[in-house]
Amino acid sequence: MAPAMPSLLRDAVAALEAAYPPALAQDWDAVGLVCGDPDEPVTRVHVAVDPTAAVVEDAIADGADLLVTHHPLLLRGVHGVPADQPKGAVVHRLVRAGVGLFAAHTNADAAEPGVSDALADALGVVVEAPLDVSSKIGRIGRLPAPESFEAFVGRVAAGLPTTAWGVRGAGDPARTIERVAVSGGAGDSMLHLARAAGVDAYVTADLRHHPADEHLQLPGAPALVDVAHWASEHPWCAQAADVLRRALPDLAVTVSTRRTDPWTLGGHPAAPPIGVLK
Repeated sequence: MAPAMPSLLRDAVAALEAAYPPALAQDWDAVGLVCGDPDEPVTRVHVAVDPTAAVVEDAIADGADLLVTHHPLLLRGVHGVPADQPKGAVVHRLVRAGVGLFAAHTNADAAEPGVSDALADALGVVVEAPLDVSSKIGRIGRLPAPESFEAFVGRVAAGLPTTAWGVRGAGDPARTIERVAVSGGAGDSMLHLARAAGVDAYVTADLRHHPADEHLQLPGAPALVDVAHWASEHPWCAQAADVLRRALPDLAVTVSTRRTDPWTLGGHPAAPPIGVLK
């Protein structure tokens, strides 16, 4: 019996695009194969959130033929990729090492399952419905049993990778949390949807002061949990790795453990009592 032919880069792309159809991507997005020869064999794949220079070096050290990331490398139009510029340097390093790069961004957000399903799974939230019916982005689900908001914030912190940003909660610590909305990545544009859904808490990233404050003043507003952008999307890496393992069992797939959240330090200085801040 002839030995099985190794998977090709085009096979990995086909598996990923079946799970995260490019047609689901927003018009402004840049998804799909960034570099690499579709007819080259692939034996190892590395999955990460960001295609940073350090992640590329990890993929090369791991012997990967393909790097799969959530965030695109070339999201905005460029006129060149010179090696003396950060993004150009990444492209040159990948090409010289023979490593392809594939990105699944807003198409992975909208897919079912997608980024927010992975986030919900990491938090122990059982998904019941999309948060945004029109685009199927974000998810609404339920906890296995009701718990206090304080306990829920602890649950979020325990379920996601640690970052300097940490996990912040806005709401009554004693409030009972049972129904939850989640959205991987920046989600303050969907605060109104979380409120309309009647959930007890909403977990997302990059919440800004004024939208969060105005939201909390509205009747029926869910409590808020704000996490680091990278941490909210990291659970997707394991999901994408499983997509590849199921479709192409001959592939060795690893998930990046490198923290690519840009914030590296966090401080919590002692503060005077509220009302006497000078």
